[in-house]
Amino acid sequence: FPGLADVSISQDIPVEGEITVPVGSHSPDEDYSTLDEPVKDTIMRDLKAVGKKFVHVMYPRKSSALLRDWDLWGPLVLCVSLALMLQGGSADSKDDGGPQFAEVFVIIWFGAVVITLNSKLLGGTISFFQSLCVLGYCVMPLTVAMVVCRLVLLASAGTISFIIRLIVVGAMFGWSTLASTAFLADSQPPNRKALVVYPIFLFYFVISWMILTFTPQ
Repeated sequence: FPGLADVSISQDIPVEGEITVPVGSHSPDEDYSTLDEPVKDTIMRDLKAVGKKFVHVMYPRKSSALLRDWDLWGPLVLCVSLALMLQGGSADSKDDGGPQFAEVFVIIWFGAVVITLNSKLLGGTISFFQSLCVLGYCVMPLTVAMVVCRLVLLASAGTISFIIRLIVVGAMFGWSTLASTAFLADSQPPNRKALVVYPIFLFYFVISWMILTFTPQ
């Protein structure tokens, strides 16, 4: 620029001031990396996370715990456990003794996918895998009902046994439905909640019916 060459700064003029660089407080989580941690610590951390989600399902309330840190390990374990317990016995089957493992597995996961797609098409705000996580974890009460029914059938298989199983399955069916809607209801438009709850009701009803009609081979 013209004229700048004639401008000079006197050596007698003191230069004062401070140069400060803002340094934010670093939390331990920001510097924590899981790349170098032992495999045992990784497994224990994942197991604790799965256990916390089970607790949230057993005490259903409006919470973002299942939505914030979603995973499919818990639903996979519950699905496999329920399919194994339903293997080899049902009142509706006379040839092979009951629904096969693959049938139960497909019914649970296909039903969860259909409900998730229905929720997204109706304007749901949660992601695909978050919905699968919630629906899968909320199968836990029905898995508990299946364990109780197996124990009751070991004792007797009469009318009293059926009444006990009907009460247990009905209670756990309501528990699963209420737990899933408690987590998913807020993610839907207010005028479309009924259209989302009905497929969930039907999904858990089908699973409950398979449990109730189960009889050992």
